Amino acid sequence: MLPSGDPQLVQIMDAALADAARRSGAWLVCKPGCTQCCVGVFAIHQLDAARLQQGLQQLSASDPERARSVRERARKSVERLAEDFPGDPATGLLDTSEEAEARFEDFANDEPCAALDPGTGLCDLYLSRPMTCRVFGPPVRSEQGLGVCELCYHGATEEQIADCEMPVDPEGLEGRLLAEFEQSSARRGRTLVAFALDGN
Repeated sequence: MLPSGDPQLVQIMDAALADAARRSGAWLVCKPGCTQCCVGVFAIHQLDAARLQQGLQQLSASDPERARSVRERARKSVERLAEDFPGDPATGLLDTSEEAEARFEDFANDEPCAALDPGTGLCDLYLSRPMTCRVFGPPVRSEQGLGVCELCYHGATEEQIADCEMPVDPEGLEGRLLAEFEQSSARRGRTLVAFALDGN
């Protein structure tokens, strides 16, 4: 069960994205059907995994056929990923060793997300998507500096890009909720979307 504060986290992040999109205007070209950020695996924490699983359960109730398609895509994705998975393919947990993390850099960069409907180019679990998905597109600061989607901000100066920066969880709510969830559920470690959805 998700922590009671998770809807607040989602609301904060979505509001920050909407504000960054407003400031970005035409430079932010993200729109329904663009799948640039939906191809290539990325690590998610257990709070993201639980949110996805809850979203899939809700989809099962409202649209069983779409939910079945998501589960089938997740199953096939896990089958493709298992052999070279830099972690434990039985649990779906990524290894945290330096060697495994280095392998993950070049792992499955062409694998579509299991939540992505290949026919429509839309996310079947959009309202339950991981935090990484909620911050992709606008300028976001990381250890490497200010990063943006390669399709966006063409013609913008560095200063203009900086003016559109999206603050990501400045109060640290996500970290607190993740710690709370890990303690209450005993679910720890990072995984992938496909593993989170396979069998759920």
